[in-house]
Amino acid sequence: MSEKDIEVRCPCCEATLVVDVRTRTVLRHAPKTQLDDTGKPVLDPARWEQATTRVKDRTGKATDAFDAALAREQARPRDLDALFEQAKKKADRKGEDTP
Repeated sequence: MSEKDIEVRCPCCEATLVVDVRTRTVLRHAPKTQLDDTGKPVLDPARWEQATTRVKDRTGKATDAFDAALAREQARPRDLDALFEQAKKKADRKGEDTP
Protein backbone atom coordinates (compact mmCIF):
# COMPACT_ATOMS: atom_id res chain seq x y z
CA MET A 1 0.00 0.00 0.00
CA SER A 2 1.40 3.42 -0.89
CA GLU A 3 1.11 6.77 0.88
CA LYS A 4 -1.79 7.68 -1.40
CA ASP A 5 -3.83 4.68 -0.29
CA ILE A 6 -5.53 4.18 3.03
CA GLU A 7 -7.02 1.04 4.50
CA VAL A 8 -10.41 1.47 6.13
CA ARG A 9 -12.52 -1.06 8.04
CA CYS A 10 -16.27 -0.70 7.63
CA PRO A 11 -17.95 -0.36 11.04
CA CYS A 12 -21.12 -2.14 9.84
CA CYS A 13 -19.91 -5.22 7.98
CA GLU A 14 -16.24 -5.13 9.07
CA ALA A 15 -15.08 -5.40 5.47
CA THR A 16 -11.68 -3.97 4.60
CA LEU A 17 -11.52 -1.24 1.95
CA VAL A 18 -8.42 0.20 0.34
CA VAL A 19 -9.16 3.75 -0.83
CA ASP A 20 -7.11 6.02 -3.10
CA VAL A 21 -6.89 9.35 -1.30
CA ARG A 22 -6.43 11.45 -4.44
CA THR A 23 -9.31 10.07 -6.49
CA ARG A 24 -11.43 8.95 -3.54
CA THR A 25 -12.13 5.61 -5.20
CA VAL A 26 -12.17 2.17 -3.65
CA LEU A 27 -9.26 0.18 -5.05
CA ARG A 28 -9.90 -3.10 -3.21
CA HIS A 29 -12.72 -4.52 -1.15
CA ALA A 30 -12.52 -7.64 1.02
CA PRO A 31 -15.52 -8.81 3.04
CA LYS A 32 -14.83 -10.04 6.57
CA THR A 33 -15.32 -13.63 5.45
CA GLN A 34 -12.42 -13.28 3.00
CA LEU A 35 -9.89 -12.01 5.57
CA ASP A 36 -7.32 -14.14 7.37
CA ASP A 37 -6.35 -13.92 11.07
CA THR A 38 -4.14 -10.88 10.47
CA GLY A 39 -6.91 -8.97 8.67
CA LYS A 40 -5.35 -9.28 5.21
CA PRO A 41 -7.38 -10.53 2.24
CA VAL A 42 -7.11 -14.25 1.54
CA LEU A 43 -5.76 -14.93 -1.93
CA ASP A 44 -8.16 -17.00 -4.00
CA PRO A 45 -6.55 -18.90 -6.91
CA ALA A 46 -9.85 -18.90 -8.83
CA ARG A 47 -10.00 -15.09 -8.74
CA TRP A 48 -6.42 -14.95 -9.98
CA GLU A 49 -7.29 -17.23 -12.90
CA GLN A 50 -10.32 -15.10 -13.78
CA ALA A 51 -8.22 -11.94 -13.74
CA THR A 52 -5.52 -13.50 -15.92
CA THR A 53 -8.13 -14.70 -18.39
CA ARG A 54 -9.67 -11.21 -18.62
CA VAL A 55 -6.24 -9.64 -19.23
CA LYS A 56 -5.41 -12.20 -21.92
CA ASP A 57 -8.75 -11.55 -23.63
CA ARG A 58 -8.13 -7.81 -23.62
CA THR A 59 -4.59 -8.27 -24.88
CA GLY A 60 -5.80 -10.53 -27.69
CA LYS A 61 -8.40 -7.99 -28.80
CA ALA A 62 -5.85 -5.18 -28.72
CA THR A 63 -3.40 -7.25 -30.75
CA ASP A 64 -6.09 -8.03 -33.32
CA ALA A 65 -7.02 -4.35 -33.61
CA PHE A 66 -3.35 -3.38 -33.97
CA ASP A 67 -2.78 -6.00 -36.68
CA ALA A 68 -5.85 -4.80 -38.59
CA ALA A 69 -4.71 -1.17 -38.39
CA LEU A 70 -1.21 -2.14 -39.53
CA ALA A 71 -2.63 -4.01 -42.52
CA ARG A 72 -4.74 -0.98 -43.48
CA GLU A 73 -1.71 1.31 -43.28
CA GLN A 74 0.40 -1.07 -45.36
CA ALA A 75 -2.32 -1.22 -48.04
CA ARG A 76 -2.84 2.55 -48.02
CA PRO A 77 -0.18 3.50 -50.64
CA ARG A 78 -1.61 0.92 -53.05
CA ASP A 79 -5.14 2.23 -52.48
CA LEU A 80 -4.04 5.83 -52.95
CA ASP A 81 -2.23 4.91 -56.19
CA ALA A 82 -5.41 3.26 -57.47
CA LEU A 83 -7.45 6.38 -56.62
CA PHE A 84 -4.88 8.57 -58.36
CA GLU A 85 -5.02 6.41 -61.49
CA GLN A 86 -8.83 6.61 -61.52
CA ALA A 87 -8.74 10.39 -61.18
CA LYS A 88 -6.11 10.62 -63.91
CA LYS A 89 -8.22 8.53 -66.32
CA LYS A 90 -11.27 10.64 -65.51
CA ALA A 91 -9.31 13.85 -66.20
CA ASP A 92 -8.01 12.43 -69.49
CA ARG A 93 -11.56 11.49 -70.57
CA LYS A 94 -12.78 14.95 -69.64
CA GLY A 95 -9.97 16.52 -71.69
CA GLU A 96 -10.92 14.45 -74.76
CA ASP A 97 -14.56 15.53 -74.58
CA THR A 98 -13.81 19.25 -74.80
CA PRO A 99 -13.05 20.52 -78.35
